[in-house]
Amino acid sequence: MVTIILIIAAYLLGSVSFAVVASWLFKLPDPRSYGSGNPGATNVLRTGKKAAAIITLLGDAGKGWLAVVIARYWSNTEGLGNEVIAGMALAVFLGHLFPIFLRFKGGKGVATSAGVLLGLNPWLGLLTILTWLVVALVSRISSLSALLAALLAPVYAYFLLEQEIFVLTVLLLSALLIIKHHSNIANLLAGKETKIGKSSSS
Repeated sequence: MVTIILIIAAYLLGSVSFAVVASWLFKLPDPRSYGSGNPGATNVLRTGKKAAAIITLLGDAGKGWLAVVIARYWSNTEGLGNEVIAGMALAVFLGHLFPIFLRFKGGKGVATSAGVLLGLNPWLGLLTILTWLVVALVSRISSLSALLAALLAPVYAYFLLEQEIFVLTVLLLSALLIIKHHSNIANLLAGKETKIGKSSSS
């Protein structure tokens, strides 16, 4: 019962969209109404309000990290095992992708997945974030950075994580993230993907 409650709580935490919260705080349009329509930091940045984008980024990453930290605490104190950690990691991520508060139409999970990876293993999270940053600096394309980071995250996890269940968790997170970027993949192949900070009609 405790495990089920924790997983539901993680999902509800993931369902909190900091893009919507930050936009409300700064009196910006709903992030689902412009640009890519994605409630995430990159789209919020299109408004030119960097503070709102930063709050979105930190909030979405923070909820992923917090869910794993809480899971680790309960796992250690109550002896619930690694299954509850993996379950909460997936639940908070799925909450972001399919939030109950936004009629199950959420973001693509880049920041939240980064937070989850940091919670699982700081080096794993940092390596994945560094991959995103390097690709972003070179290409200036957020989706390409996210896709390459997602492809490499399971590789990093294989070498850094001892528990097989966590490696599988990272693999599943990466697969879901890539699937959520299907429209971006089509735009990349067509050479139409918008660069970071620029407006988009897609």
